[in-house]
Amino acid sequence: MDRIYTGRVLFLVLFCIASGLWAQQKISGKVITGNELDLTPVLIVNISQGKSMLSDMSGKFEIEAKENDEIRFVKEGYYRVDKKITSEEMNSPLNIILKRMEIQISEVKITYRPTGNLAKDNQHLNESRKLQSLKSDMEEYMKSPLNQPLPNNTVSKTFTGHDYNAGQVNLFGVFNAVSGLVKKVTKPKITKANYNETQDFLKRIRNQINLNFLKKYGMDEEQIDAFLLYAEKTRSLAKRYRKDFQISVVEYELKTAFAEYSKTNKLEGTKE
Repeated sequence: MDRIYTGRVLFLVLFCIASGLWAQQKISGKVITGNELDLTPVLIVNISQGKSMLSDMSGKFEIEAKENDEIRFVKEGYYRVDKKITSEEMNSPLNIILKRMEIQISEVKITYRPTGNLAKDNQHLNESRKLQSLKSDMEEYMKSPLNQPLPNNTVSKTFTGHDYNAGQVNLFGVFNAVSGLVKKVTKPKITKANYNETQDFLKRIRNQINLNFLKKYGMDEEQIDAFLLYAEKTRSLAKRYRKDFQISVVEYELKTAFAEYSKTNKLEGTKE
């Protein structure tokens, strides 16, 4: 009787351990874009399990996955890649190649074809007298001294709205949609941050975001502060995220800003 009981307990323990190991399987690899100057991370999404993560700045990643899971790789300016994991790929690193999107140039239509007759062609190609007169009047007006007070440069709340970055690939929209599993979230209204709010936001970044990727480039505390001010100015971080602080989103914004910052500032250290 004791042997039977002991055998059942041992079987249950082994089953739990095997299930845990199976559930915690991970795949790793590297995403290649062919552009060494593009240091922005890649969004890796496990469509089957609803999990996502960002690669490091060199494209390396590791994410939980099982056999037959569908993995999606997304990067702004590149075609996305969807891959179904096979049993062979569970035990070997993946190499994913992203191709850059082509820039579509709109067709230029010529509405008037020159005839060779200068008198006739000048009527179509040269500016009309009315347009020349209007430009001359505008130049005189712009050069004249200001004799009236400037209006308050603010937009009425009636006409303000959420900026959806029309015409651009919005990785954050994809990231939030996948992470929330089609869950609609009501976000607070975006408003301009004052000085104190901005300072509090930068302190929160210091306390909650891992900034080791900056130190790997030889940046000291003073240089990191200078970069954070640069990122705040160019990406409007406090305005957009102080009321909705998400570590993964803010970290992505910092790495995107650093990709531009590193082009104009000489840095030392090792690249990721």
